[in-house]
Amino acid sequence: PTESGFTTDVLALYDWAKARSGNSSIFFWGHSLGTGIATNVARKLQEERGVQVDAVVLESAYTNIREAAAHIPVTKIYRQFPGFSYFILDSLALANMFFRSDENVKVLACPLLILHAEDDAVLPAHLGRELFETARGTYKDKTKVKFITFPEKLGLGHDYISFNPELPALVKDFLNIK
Repeated sequence: PTESGFTTDVLALYDWAKARSGNSSIFFWGHSLGTGIATNVARKLQEERGVQVDAVVLESAYTNIREAAAHIPVTKIYRQFPGFSYFILDSLALANMFFRSDENVKVLACPLLILHAEDDAVLPAHLGRELFETARGTYKDKTKVKFITFPEKLGLGHDYISFNPELPALVKDFLNIK
């Protein structure tokens, strides 16, 4: 898989869903790696087609893939070795894998909700917070950007935010859905 391929696939899925949804809203919900894909597609739709998605929800988000790879705890032991940046981080760039959510959110105008668990052991919560700060700094309408963290005591980690029983109400409240 490639970043370009992921983006193309989701654009095709968006077109398919839009053709069948009538006037229903279409939201992008990305989790982990999918947060980079979601922001790529939202930006591409906005810039190339003049279409703004109804909202983007990012769960366990990161700023860009290089930053994510540099902060994934499993790489901690390898960071001290010479060549870590070249062999690991630079190889992503050589493969055209950037997933620049931090750049993408600077041009988005749709509602953007970022969700992160404080005990996320895969992508530290500070990456989601940095992405939020970037978006909030560039959005004209600051009310369209929100960051919700889930305390460590809930034990939601990287994969279980969707299990939180309060999540539907939080999302509906952000999107003003009655």
